[in-house]
Amino acid sequence: MSINIDDIRKNNHRTISKAITQIENSTRLAQNFFADLFPFTLDSIRIGVTGPPGAGKSTLVDQLITEFLYQGKSVGVVAIDPTSPFSGGALLGDRVRMNRNLWNDQVFIRSLGSRGNLGGMSRKAQDVGDILAASGKDIIIFETVGVGQGEYDVAKAVDVTVVVLVPESGDEIQLMKAGLIEIADMFVINKSDREGAGRLSQMLRVMLHTFVQSTEMEPPVLNTIASKGDGVFDFLARLMELYTKMESNGILQQKRIERHQNRVFDLVRQRLLDDFWTSKKIEDFQQLMQTNDSIEISPYKIAQDILRSSQ
Repeated sequence: MSINIDDIRKNNHRTISKAITQIENSTRLAQNFFADLFPFTLDSIRIGVTGPPGAGKSTLVDQLITEFLYQGKSVGVVAIDPTSPFSGGALLGDRVRMNRNLWNDQVFIRSLGSRGNLGGMSRKAQDVGDILAASGKDIIIFETVGVGQGEYDVAKAVDVTVVVLVPESGDEIQLMKAGLIEIADMFVINKSDREGAGRLSQMLRVMLHTFVQSTEMEPPVLNTIASKGDGVFDFLARLMELYTKMESNGILQQKRIERHQNRVFDLVRQRLLDDFWTSKKIEDFQQLMQTNDSIEISPYKIAQDILRSSQ
């Protein structure tokens, strides 16, 4: 089924949904689809929202959507969820938690399964982001479940990375282990009506002041209670102020260059893998690896033989 780019540019939500479904199902779109789409994808601001499960990220994003709409901005949301082991689709379905603006033409929300990369930015999510950008969305928010590699994946895919934490659950230890200081452009302590919010905020500011080099921008730390809307207006104001500063000092441009390079690298790697692993080659490989003798052969030797046979 062909997808009309003009319909996407007209913000036809049905066409947008069909295009995203094809991306999610690995259905090949027209050969030049993304190349033709690309010129219309450059104007959106891409924001990543990540952090541990239970931090209230979806509630915070829902509040952000409303604030952006008040400012006359259109919003697209790509919510990366753990993949269901049964259906292969998104398990949590963040749209349920962002249903206030679900029927607004200026808002498009889609949950995507992470395809086994828990909390991570799936490769397809950036393609979905391009679809939303081409549809005219001013703001695109990528929200991930934020486990392990996920924080780093989202940081590579967006202009500004927001890490959402909560006062409890040993977030101080997780901060040190995950190295979130390296990838966060801004920290938000959500559910700040709980005990320990002030202590975590203070600890974060001390850590940032200590470890962030003087030549780098120190990430701001804000407090919110997203369920009540408290602090959300200030959060958005500081977020856009941060974006403007990153744009003026060249950080944003460098991020976009690196993102572009990474996408090209990943696309080339994926194309080479797809071309190499034909159905016949996969079948032969599976038959070979099912024999008892195969586990006694070095995997390097098997890989070398497979590569040689393809030359």
